[in-house]
Amino acid sequence: MKHLTNTRDLSSQEVEDIFTRAKALKNNHHDSTLEGKLIITIFFENSTRTRSSFEIAAKRLGASVVSLDVSKSSASKGETLFDTAANLDAMEPDAIIVRHKDSGVPKILSNYVNCPILNAGDGAHAHPSQALLDLFTIKEHFNFADVRGKKIAIVGDIKNSRVANSNIELLNRFGLEVILVAPPHFMPPLTGLKTTHKLEEIIDEVDIIMSLRTQTERHTNQSYASLKDYAADFCITAPRIGDRDILLLHPGPVNRNIDIDDAMLSDSRCKVLTQVKNGVYVRMAILEKLILTS
Repeated sequence: MKHLTNTRDLSSQEVEDIFTRAKALKNNHHDSTLEGKLIITIFFENSTRTRSSFEIAAKRLGASVVSLDVSKSSASKGETLFDTAANLDAMEPDAIIVRHKDSGVPKILSNYVNCPILNAGDGAHAHPSQALLDLFTIKEHFNFADVRGKKIAIVGDIKNSRVANSNIELLNRFGLEVILVAPPHFMPPLTGLKTTHKLEEIIDEVDIIMSLRTQTERHTNQSYASLKDYAADFCITAPRIGDRDILLLHPGPVNRNIDIDDAMLSDSRCKVLTQVKNGVYVRMAILEKLILTS
């Protein structure tokens, strides 16, 4: 694995290797394996969780991190992305982590650099490290037993979600049955998966629910009169879940009482903060694998 631009860059064995290492890292079995290494982060879209998670992961392994301020970079002066990548690569970093609003940019940039490129999210296309930490959290919840046959409902703005795209590929590959739950205008076409427009139709058969944020910044037209109208049908609420034994996930940021209500966010079945914690260890394992084996 030279680059990580989508989940398909990883074989199933490589995924398992990353999880084995992440599990050890979480148990404090780590040292400064990346001491002396330099990692550059360049985010053309706002990010709190992913950017800070990658930077903390790198620093915990002893690497130095340089975060490029896009608003003050030459990219804001008209320099092409390719020239930016080539110039950064000339400084001989050990990895570049990039997020961009346009799909495919990390993959294209990987052709212009000698170091590994890590995709931290590109448009509505892919977010591989998020899918990896999501699957790790699921497997951890089930004590790392075989999760084949478990059913997961992905709920919300699936059509515009890079998280959904990466999770659909990875979760399917590891034997989970993915069910898509969304209003018609948020449902991607021709998925080959089970779909429904009503959460109530599948809530009694699923083991996991992954709620997604409504990506209003990617909508060309307003789909609902208000987000409250959307929430009336798709918000994960305490009354909807009841006493069901369901694992609840969300990639963040959560729109409270739109995606998930306050009661469920504080419920022990909700593992949103566990996902954030696991994200650091999974990204530590990813960085080690890319940098030390590239």
